[in-house]
Order: sequence, then C-alpha cells, then structure tokens
Amino acid sequence: MTRATLIGFSAILMWSLLALMTAASGKMPPFQMSAVCFAIGALPGLLLFAVKPERMKLLRQPAPVWILGIVGLFGYHFLYFTALRNAPAADASMIAYLWPLFIVLGSAMLPGEKLKAAHILGALAGLAGAGLIVSARSTEGASAFSEGQLMIGYGAALACAFFWSGYSLISRKFGSAPTDVVTGFCLATSLLSLVCHLTLETTVWPDTATEWLAIAGLGLLPVGAAFYTWDYGVKKGNIQILGVASYSAPVLSTLVLIVAGFTEPSWRILIACLLVTGGALIAVSGSLLGKKQPA
Repeated sequence: MTRATLIGFSAILMWSLLALMTAASGKMPPFQMSAVCFAIGALPGLLLFAVKPERMKLLRQPAPVWILGIVGLFGYHFLYFTALRNAPAADASMIAYLWPLFIVLGSAMLPGEKLKAAHILGALAGLAGAGLIVSARSTEGASAFSEGQLMIGYGAALACAFFWSGYSLISRKFGSAPTDVVTGFCLATSLLSLVCHLTLETTVWPDTATEWLAIAGLGLLPVGAAFYTWDYGVKKGNIQILGVASYSAPVLSTLVLIVAGFTEPSWRILIACLLVTGGALIAVSGSLLGKKQPA
C-alpha cells in the first residue's frame, strides 16, 4: 500500500507543474491544446498495448465508466486552459485548486458521513482565499487582461474546481475499472477536442522551442502520466493520505510559478494560499476527528 500511495502522490507533484507549463505554452487555443496534450498523454498506454496486446480487452467497460472519464478529463482541462488564457496564472491556478476542499465537502455528504462545523469553516476559509484573488484585480499581472477576460478566466477556474471534485467523487463508484482504461479516456478526449477545435477555433502553433517543450511536458506529465499514477494510487494506496496530500498542490503550483518568474511573490498570494490550504486542512480534520479506528 505504501508503494501505491507514493505512486499516487507523484500525480500531485506533476499537477503542480500544470499552471507553469500552460503559461509557458504560448497562445494555442484551449481545444487545440487539449487535443495535442491528450494525444501525447495516451502514448504510454498505447506503448503498453503494443507490448501486451492482450490488455486491450480491459478497455471493455460499461458506458457510465467511459462517459465519466471522458467528460471529466475533457471538461476539466478545457476549463483549466481557458482559465489560464484569460486570467493571471497564479490567480486562476489558486481558484482551480479549490477542488480538494470541494472533495472533502462532497464526501462529507455521502451516505454514512455528516457535514460538520469544521467542513463549513474550511469551506468559508477556502472561498475567502479565492475571493481575495478575484477582488484584487488591480495587482500586477491582472492589468494585462480586460475586465471581460478576467471574469471568463475566474469563472472557468471555479468551474474547474467543481468539475474535478465531482469527477473524483463519482469515480468512487467505478473502483474496479482498470488503470488501462485511462488510455482510452485520453484518446477519446483528444479526438473530441480535435473536433471542437476544427469547428470552433483557429489553429495556432507554438512559435518557439520553449513553447513546444512546454506542450510536450504537459502531455507527458500533468496531462498524461499523472492520470495513470493517480488512478493507481487511489485504487491501491491509502486514499485518505492522498486526499490530505492533495492540499499541497496549490502551494506547490504557486511556488513553481514564482520560482519560474511567471508571477511575483506578494502578501496577497501568500494569504490566499494559506486560506485555501488551511481551509482544506480544517475541513479534512472534520472528517478524520472522531472516526473510530480499526482494532
């Protein structure tokens, strides 16, 4: 179980690079970005199928499994790429990373669980952190975007949080589905994104080698390998530990952006980071405290 938990934690580390790589990827529109990245993300699974073709039979899963996987991956990343195209990277990333908090709140309302005061307090703290970001539009970085762009970016980022938390909570019903099916999710998401791109967008390719590397990195890591390792970790590892560890994602993501020079360090970001992460930890304490431990 420890090995599987560590494998699952690697997904969190990869997701902390998502905002940086997206910000460095140039001006590729969201559907095109999704099509390219998920095509790259499917490569590890396709390689495994080429080596062990008998595993392709594992792709035969019930329709609800496919619908959840495709809608979850396609919807979240379209919204995320839209958010980072229309708002400062650190701001959009912090709002999108409300998803761990929403998972805690959602799981507290599942059968056998109760919504406690700690859950409500944690939710208020997290929302205060997101509100601090949205209300401080005059800060450096936000001035590069119009008022309309900021509203689209912040709205898409908040939708991201609801989308991924909903996907994660519903996926608990399909714990028996093998990780191999993630390859199918990636391919289907790539094809769906391509259709949407050709219908709705103008093709824009990267201008520099750095932008190409960022897109390749997105497809190989946070939009690729992370889904395989997260799927394996939550099914075979300690999901409670992984849930708590996921609250480090917004902190890591913001620190990476600051170190890479995409965002300036500020008290606003620090306080928002503490509110979102602290709110999530308060909320998870409501789920862990008072639970009976197995004998």
